[in-house]
Amino acid sequence: MQLHLKTAVAQDYLQVFNAFNEQLFRELAPPFPKLKLLRFDGSEPGDVVEVELQTGVKSFRWTSLITDRSITSTEAYFIDQGQELPPPLRLWHHKHLVSKNGNGAIIHDIITYSTGAKALDLLLYPLMVLQFGMRKPIYKRVFGKV
Repeated sequence: MQLHLKTAVAQDYLQVFNAFNEQLFRELAPPFPKLKLLRFDGSEPGDVVEVELQTGVKSFRWTSLITDRSITSTEAYFIDQGQELPPPLRLWHHKHLVSKNGNGAIIHDIITYSTGAKALDLLLYPLMVLQFGMRKPIYKRVFGKV
């Protein structure tokens, strides 16, 4: 299943892309489940990001490997690929793309995920849209509204 969320912001695409650091990662964390950051190497291929999702009842590890990164004259992106995922996820691929948009930029969260069961993927879709949709006001606050 794939979702693609877009947020237009006022800053230049390279400024936005270069701001994808640990501080922004922490700001983008959803209110639930609570994230405990265990490791944040960065966004270069080979870097690892590891968190513990704390539900209050049980904790789950989520480890992602940065597998690709590219910067061109019109866009920049990096991809995090899930290595250790919380149930029910079996596949996670998140492309963090920032494209040029006049003097500003568009931040794209392009997420492909799978639980291995199409019906469950469909049930999770609204939750994924909600969780990642919560990033939009944060992006606009940090990078400026268009």
